[in-house]
Amino acid sequence: MGAKDASAVRFDRVTKRYGATVALDECTFEVRPGEVYGLLGPNGAGKTTALRTLLGLIRADEGSVTAFGHDAWTEPVELHRRMAYVPGELAVWPNLSGGQILDLLGGLAGGYDRAYRDELIERFNFDPAKKGRSYSKGNRQKVAVIAGLMTRAELLVLDEPTSGLDPLMEATFQECLREAKHRGQTIVLSSHILSEVEAVCDRVGILRAGRVIESGTLEELRHLAALTVEARFAGEAPDVSGLPGVEDVNVLDHTIRLQVRGEVDAVVKALSATEITYLQVREPSLEELFHAYYDEGDA
Repeated sequence: MGAKDASAVRFDRVTKRYGATVALDECTFEVRPGEVYGLLGPNGAGKTTALRTLLGLIRADEGSVTAFGHDAWTEPVELHRRMAYVPGELAVWPNLSGGQILDLLGGLAGGYDRAYRDELIERFNFDPAKKGRSYSKGNRQKVAVIAGLMTRAELLVLDEPTSGLDPLMEATFQECLREAKHRGQTIVLSSHILSEVEAVCDRVGILRAGRVIESGTLEELRHLAALTVEARFAGEAPDVSGLPGVEDVNVLDHTIRLQVRGEVDAVVKALSATEITYLQVREPSLEELFHAYYDEGDA
């Protein structure tokens, strides 16, 4: 892959305004070829606007969006030959069967793997014989998911793709994403479901008010947040509130719970001076990281 294609997807200081509302604010991130990148944020953070800009459906006011070295706005035809999009809500043709809808969408995509389509229909427990008008929200979402996956596109763009799917189908979808990654496909996944992002993504971008405020692997992001330490003692809990990096100390009976930023050795050593009956040092979950960033101010 040449220098032009060093990044599968690149947002470079992208700004998009709707009147006085700033949907994207110098949004900058990149997605490497063959990785699963999670764009994480609550509703209104700018996730859908970012993906629509990538799809070439809207034009950025400032900055640039490229995929495989091609500009998303000026070269959309070239890009759409290499990408597939799964929206969070799909309107289907009411008089066509599910199979006909998949065939139509596959034709619009320029072709698809028929054998893989049939495999996906079985794995998602989808009935392709029913008419579109009879499909529930979950079954309409299965149409979108199967249509996107069956193309085996180089780039999968997924906007809240499991909306409406039950937990079993969510697990099947995550398995399909891992298989797509193994085949070398690049995936951009926009979601507010923290467990979904944590389960499948190599790297995560936390989007707040239209700007990616942090981007990295979960391990890298966790290093930016506090560890949780919980200890239970045979006697009274020691006072460690004055130690460097210690915050949010809570003591109840013989149990102490606190947060530590930085090294925990000094804290563990201080706690060990008293007889410990239970000790746990835990990294923050993605959900805790997410809330830590948003607690800094209004989203």
